Amino acid sequence: MKKLIVSGMVLAGLLSFGAAEAQTVGQDMKDAGHDTAHASKTVAHKTVHGTKVAAHDTAHGTKVAAHKTADVSKEGYHKTVHGTKKVVHKVDGNPAT
Repeated sequence: MKKLIVSGMVLAGLLSFGAAEAQTVGQDMKDAGHDTAHASKTVAHKTVHGTKVAAHDTAHGTKVAAHKTADVSKEGYHKTVHGTKKVVHKVDGNPAT
């Protein structure tokens, strides 16, 4: 009779260990799902932030390039006007100023 009771206790212990293991695996899967969701959200937020920063930097670079282009255009315009005046004075026989 003692052997039957001991065998029953061992069997109950083994079955409870299997049930506990199944709960642990299930919880691990749940935790992995939560971790994956968190990582996805984090990447999405970082992507949005990076896109905003890139857009801001691009806008700033465009403004800087536009100002530099305008400055160079004005300088070229003034040099052309000055050169044209010199040629006109030479053609008219006037000394260059």
